[in-house]
Order: sequence, then structure tokens, then C-alpha cells
Amino acid sequence: MNPKWNGQFSRYDLVARSGENTRSVVRVRDIEIGGSEFVVMAGPCAVESEQQLLQTAEHVAEAGARILRGGAYKPRSSPYAFQGLGVHGLKILKKAREQTGLAIVTEVMCKEDVEVIAEFADIMQVGTRSMENYSLLEALGECGRPVLLKRGMSATLEDLLRSAQVIASAGNPQIILCERGIRTFETATRNTLDIAAVPVLKAVSHLPVIVDPSHAAGVRSLVPILARAAAVVDADGLLVEVHPHPEQALSDGEQSLTFGEFRDMMDDLQPYLALRERTVQSRPRLLAVVGAD
Repeated sequence: MNPKWNGQFSRYDLVARSGENTRSVVRVRDIEIGGSEFVVMAGPCAVESEQQLLQTAEHVAEAGARILRGGAYKPRSSPYAFQGLGVHGLKILKKAREQTGLAIVTEVMCKEDVEVIAEFADIMQVGTRSMENYSLLEALGECGRPVLLKRGMSATLEDLLRSAQVIASAGNPQIILCERGIRTFETATRNTLDIAAVPVLKAVSHLPVIVDPSHAAGVRSLVPILARAAAVVDADGLLVEVHPHPEQALSDGEQSLTFGEFRDMMDDLQPYLALRERTVQSRPRLLAVVGAD
């Protein structure tokens, strides 16, 4: 490990990598995130209708996704933008899980919603705007579900691990970190993917790390390219936005892949995943599985 990281990250002892705990695997139903499998989570930014979500779920499952993403509650910047279907959206997600077998990841925005969302979700997502909502993080420490913690758009890696420590301190070690791009002075993309964050986080923390290329790019054509980069740097998976008709999407259509584009991305990833597999084989022995039955 880089000597300058000593003390910078080790203070977050519950999530920091140590000689006793070099790698954790988060188990979600029959899926292990942080192990040898490269786990892809895919689906629309927002649950808009039953037809839209069920159609998407079937296609992403056929293409190789293991987890369905979809927002029932949406933290939108504009009060005039689509805010999600709420509990009705959660019921649609549940139906999609029953029909396809996909696990469900969906966002929780406030501590008051934790209990109801935990009834439907397999993974509780903390969005970039909520990474430092400490009352929410503490509530998620008691929810009994794995947590997908997205990096804040202006957060350092130390900030991200501090938030992970809050969840772990509240009793929940089932945490997955997500690099989704940070805000910089560049305007060609929605955010700037900090690809170096993946190997750094895997060096200083035992938690699984996935990449969200959709929010990092904000541009549909760049998503498959950034997905390849994520595989090469040994990320544990992806979080990708997919929509049956992106031009009609109520949220983030410009960065959402069509069904055909998602299938092509999954096919194109195969040689990069083969390279990743060689890296995985050189890892130290896995020492902890959290969320196991």
C-alpha cells in the first residue's frame, strides 16, 4: 500500500482493509458481489410503468444482468421533473423480481422510507446526493439489507469511506461502494469518471467496488467504453441504465442504453472480463462473506 495512505483510511477501521480482512463478499440472494463474478445491475433510471419495467427486466436478464435497478423514489434537481411512483413503483419492482428472478436495487432518500423500501428491495441504494445524509446512513445500519453507497459528486474517497463507516458502525457490514463520476471543470461529460478510485478503494478497503458508467458519462455512446475500463481495473460490477425507448424516458434518457446496445455491451465486455479474471485469480484468499444465510 502507498505509505501516504497509512492513517488516512485506516481510521475507518470497520471498512478499511487490514491483515485480518483483505476482501469482503456481499451476498444478495444467490449472488456474491466482491467475489469472482462480475455482477451487472441494469434497468431504467426511474420506474415509469409496469410494462416499461417488466419489458426491461426480461431483456437485461436475457443479456446477463443479475440485478434489476429502478428508481421508485427519485431525488430530482427540479421540482417539475418526474419524482417517481413511490410505493406503486416498489410493487412493480417486486413483480419484476417474481417474473425474472432478478434481485432488486432501488434508491432510498430519507430515513422515514427505509422500513417500507426494505420490504421490497434486495439492495438499498444511497444516491450521490445522500452520501452524507448521516441520519439515513444510521437507519440503513439497522435495515437488514445490503447497501449500495454511491460516491458524492464532490466527495473524496476519504469522504466515501467515512460514510461507509457510519453504516458499518450502526450495525450493517453489507456495503458495496460505487464510483459514479465526480464533478470537475470538464463539461463534455456529465461527470468525470475517476477510474483510479477503483484500484485505490480496493487497496485501502475490503468492501466491493462497482462502477456506474451511465452517470459518469451522461452520454449513451460512452457507457460501453467506460464499462470496459471498469472491468480492466478490477471493479466488481456495473450499474447501468437501460430503457426500452431512451428518447421517451422521464429521467436520464440521454445516458440510457437501448436493449440492443446493452446486449452488445455485455457481449463486448467478454475479453475484458477474461483479463479481469486473471487479476481475480491472483487475489488473496477471501476472508469474509457478509449477508450469508
